[in-house]
Amino acid sequence: MATPREKDAADYLKKHKVVELMDNLSGLLLFHRPENPREFLIDQLEQLKSSQQGGVKGPNLFSSINLDAVFGMLDPADQKSITYAQYQHALTMLGIKDINECPDGVNEDRISYDTFIIESIQGLQRCSATYKQA
Repeated sequence: MATPREKDAADYLKKHKVVELMDNLSGLLLFHRPENPREFLIDQLEQLKSSQQGGVKGPNLFSSINLDAVFGMLDPADQKSITYAQYQHALTMLGIKDINECPDGVNEDRISYDTFIIESIQGLQRCSATYKQA
């Protein structure tokens, strides 16, 4: 059983999304492998701060080219759509936790390329927003 101090620490980490922040920063660091890691991390933190203050896009590991490739792997017959199960699985693999359960095309079980890209970008942006909003 957790002590009150451990519970306070866990609550603090959760409230301020510290684990998510560290996951995001370490992922970016390992992906980019910059010559000067400290400078790189400072730049990423400044981008997160700008994102919070001005609605500017925050740092992210995946580009639209990466998302195109993911969709292409799920749609090898080039039908321009994937199933809802494929959509869910892909977004989960991208690290998106709060997936839109009712995207366009869910009733037909045909999620279009455009819907997949929009939902992926929005989900990744939510994931990279690892700062506490005021």
